[in-house]
Amino acid sequence: MTTGAPTPTYPARPRRSRLRTYLPLGIAVWLVLEIWLLTVVAGAASGFAVFLLLVAGFVLGSVVIKRAGRRAFRNLSETLQQQQSGAAPTTGGGNGNGLMMLGGLLLMIPGLISDALGLLLLIPPVQKTVSRYAERAIDRKIREAAPGTVGDAFQQVRIHRPDGKVVQGEVIREENPTTDPGPRPPLNR
Repeated sequence: MTTGAPTPTYPARPRRSRLRTYLPLGIAVWLVLEIWLLTVVAGAASGFAVFLLLVAGFVLGSVVIKRAGRRAFRNLSETLQQQQSGAAPTTGGGNGNGLMMLGGLLLMIPGLISDALGLLLLIPPVQKTVSRYAERAIDRKIREAAPGTVGDAFQQVRIHRPDGKVVQGEVIREENPTTDPGPRPPLNR
């Protein structure tokens, strides 16, 4: 039966990314593997041994997170003091704090697979490798970002002055650089 009213047409939904499609499945598989491995270890040793392993992982993870947080705060306060005194800030002191915190978080999550990954992230050569890979991946994503997207907003330029100070700015791309719009009004502050 028709009423004469037009049927609403909805725009086609955009296709979901692979990450959004497979992430829930990956998390479910990871949880099943963690539970299975805990039952296997509990059967081989005892339930009390598994409990002690989980408590030890939680305590070790909290110690690692606390240590990395203190180190990050110390590096931040040193950098701020150097900037206030006018000295050129030293770089490279804060490397690995984020990965150490991630390793501590993985240690705190109950499970043996997450504990193994957390311990692996505490090894300095692994931290360097993972940070280089993540830096390259982020740089590649930022370079591939289309103009006007969130990724494009993070493209910044840094001008190094002769006195060692860094001036941060924003890259502005003109769509048609050959046309001169004429004089621009002054900026009021």
